[in-house]
Amino acid sequence: MIERLWHGLRDALRLWLTPERMRTEGTTPDYRFSLANERTFLAWIRTALALVAGGLAVDQFLTGIRPGPRAAIAVLLLAGGALCAVRAVNHWLRTERAMRHGDDLPLSRFPVLLALGTAVAALVVVAGVLLGELGR
Repeated sequence: MIERLWHGLRDALRLWLTPERMRTEGTTPDYRFSLANERTFLAWIRTALALVAGGLAVDQFLTGIRPGPRAAIAVLLLAGGALCAVRAVNHWLRTERAMRHGDDLPLSRFPVLLALGTAVAALVVVAGVLLGELGR
């Protein structure tokens, strides 16, 4: 089982680093669909960059919050940005592969998890700001 997992991960990484290998799979889909998939990928990357920027902003500008909780919030946002960026590549690859093979597009729980995580992070920041203001 571990060997099969390793081979799957190795094959995925090869496609990540050499996407031209994708051309050997299935048939080329309509370019409009590939470009739409790329736009979705870029939207995920923008989301990842926004999370990274939010993490940096929390660390640098929310000085009214104690350092420990402020760092925890910043790290969560930064980790969320990193996870979102990696997931963007994985989603692009899985979608492109499905289109080339004429399969259904892959489903993912990640958008829901990302939305819930972002909402929780926002509420934690709001609570931190309010508590920081009340403590002054």
